[in-house]
Amino acid sequence: MFPLYDDNPTEIFPIITLLLMGACVGAWIYLQGAGLSQEALMGSVCGLGTIPAEITGTWTGELPARGESPCRLGGLTWQTLFTSMFLHGGWMHLIGNLWFLWIFGNNIEDSMGHLRFLAFYLLTGLVATGSHIAAEPSSALPMVGASGAISAIMGAYLVLYPRTRVYTLFIIIIIIRVFPIPAWFFLGYWFFLQVASSSIQAGAGGGGVAFWAHIGGFVAGLALVKVFQNRILVDAKRSGVRLERGQIRHGGWW
Repeated sequence: MFPLYDDNPTEIFPIITLLLMGACVGAWIYLQGAGLSQEALMGSVCGLGTIPAEITGTWTGELPARGESPCRLGGLTWQTLFTSMFLHGGWMHLIGNLWFLWIFGNNIEDSMGHLRFLAFYLLTGLVATGSHIAAEPSSALPMVGASGAISAIMGAYLVLYPRTRVYTLFIIIIIIRVFPIPAWFFLGYWFFLQVASSSIQAGAGGGGVAFWAHIGGFVAGLALVKVFQNRILVDAKRSGVRLERGQIRHGGWW
């Protein structure tokens, strides 16, 4: 199952969504060498990625108990809670995150206003990273990616637009079809996969995917969307009403 687009037109131009996408692409190219240099890629992941053992202080000069680190520990600590949100581990990691950010992010920005959406994105991204650290406090493996904040966006989408159709690509062996399915089913199924995968990974002794960041971000989105929503924009979207520019308070910024 892979989402292609949704049936949910927007009221305001998604400038913050595009800027966040641009920031991720810029970091990938200029800080990570677009994946073409292993030295640049690993240097960025190790230097700017979140390493739970460094945040929690369980590193004492030797490798922590949970996993062997590909990085030299002892660098940045809390600053990486922010920087890690804009880094990625590979082309597919980047493209997949940007695709989900565009499909669901533009509608959540449209439901909050630009600056509220930015605050929501950063706050829930921090919650997602914190969830990963809480689940793996002694892990020496660096975590990077925007998927925690994007998971929060998906949680917010589930609350606001559960019945919106998401046109989804299904691939079953040689059968390829596109079906419109309700957002509640797609997002609920996605969340179930994250929980199941985290259990499987834990049973296998840990791994390289920060499923608890996805889970924590999704739950944060569910919990906080009502705090950040702009009721006028949400009601208009749900009613299928196109607002005039003058009806959108603060030009859609707040």
